[in-house]
Amino acid sequence: MDNCIFCKIARREIPSHRIYEDEDILAFNDIHPVAPVHFLLIPKLHIESLADIQECHQALIGKMLLLAPKLAKEQGCDDGFRTIINTGRVGGQEVFHLHFHVIGGRERLPGMIHYG
Repeated sequence: MDNCIFCKIARREIPSHRIYEDEDILAFNDIHPVAPVHFLLIPKLHIESLADIQECHQALIGKMLLLAPKLAKEQGCDDGFRTIINTGRVGGQEVFHLHFHVIGGRERLPGMIHYG
């Protein structure tokens, strides 16, 4: 996608602080971190959201999930981390390119979302 900010980051048209890259996947620090460790893990292939994955993406998504704990530990999350995949507008997705937030690095993260 020409106008997708994450595709532009993957193509190096927009700078980022990369912590991992291979031919399929890119991981980079979030520009608005909510914890000491907060990075994004994206496929270089443009997939709009988790709702858009197909059977042909199984190996790619599996590779991303296997990579998340390895990178989290390398970034200092020795005692756990949170992985978030916002999906669609109602799910809080702001950039419509599949991405995993990996968050940690403090004593204990706040609890889950609670509706009033």
